[in-house]
Amino acid sequence: MSSRSLLVVAANPAVSTTLGWPVGFWASELIHPFHVFTAAGHRVTIASPAGGRVVPDALSDPRDPSGYSADDTLSRDYLGRPEFQARLETTPALASLRAADFDAILVAGGQSPMFTFRGHAGLLGLFRAFLDAGKPAAALCHGTCLLLDLKQPDGSPFIRGRRMTGFANSEEDLADQAVGQKVMPFRIEDEARALGAHFVAGPAFQPHALRDGNLVTGQQQHSGEATARLVLELLG
Repeated sequence: MSSRSLLVVAANPAVSTTLGWPVGFWASELIHPFHVFTAAGHRVTIASPAGGRVVPDALSDPRDPSGYSADDTLSRDYLGRPEFQARLETTPALASLRAADFDAILVAGGQSPMFTFRGHAGLLGLFRAFLDAGKPAAALCHGTCLLLDLKQPDGSPFIRGRRMTGFANSEEDLADQAVGQKVMPFRIEDEARALGAHFVAGPAFQPHALRDGNLVTGQQQHSGEATARLVLELLG
């Protein structure tokens, strides 16, 4: 396969409206696809909706004292590389990019997307441009919340009748139990089903990704590699 130009989107830092703590992108959902793509010889641009610095969710950082992601050795390796950290400090804003300049897009999840992606015209427009051009368009975990606001030309939900996955209710239940209160302001599985999507949830916190045409979705933080490999399959 010849070298392609791929776009990976990470959420900008935000503050959770439900818990009041800082939130960002999920490290493995950016780094594992980045590794798959670059190992296959492709060029990868890491961008963000607003541009500038992006920061991983603390629980996703293998170096965090919580130890929640301590076994994510690949992310630990990348986050320790100065040249990779430099990419995270100076991401281009989506408004400065054109879908025509890339062969595929992958949107990473994390907690920040649930507070920053809904109704984001720039992100929705760019993602839609990849879909309309027949290019692979992938979203991971909570990053799939952007799909809830995509419309068909007639105003109907884009995901109506489509197969997709994303952070599942079973996983939200476990997250809420761990924290002792509701973590997210809404649930992707509930909203997607209400819009008529065929939401396909695999076992909680196990790798799971699927495609419907040129739309690719991954369930959660352990699905980054599987999602990236489906994108590569679509690229041919």
